[in-house]
Amino acid sequence: MKEEVQKYIDKIRPSLQADGGDVELVEVTENGVVKVKLLGACSGCPMSTLTIKNGIERTLKQNVDGVKEVQPV
Repeated sequence: MKEEVQKYIDKIRPSLQADGGDVELVEVTENGVVKVKLLGACSGCPMSTLTIKNGIERTLKQNVDGVKEVQPV
């Protein structure tokens, strides 16, 4: 599952980079929790929670079986 998650993170990355940020996959747990680290402008952005939940989490849940949640680290 980690390879599938990374594939979709790589598809999301250009839109974050366009705003001066980035995302790094840290871990995918056995129970479907994806842990990511926001970098650059995203790391201190007040909208980062929305980016994680409405952007990254929604995309991963729609495309990768077994993803339950995305958490920032």
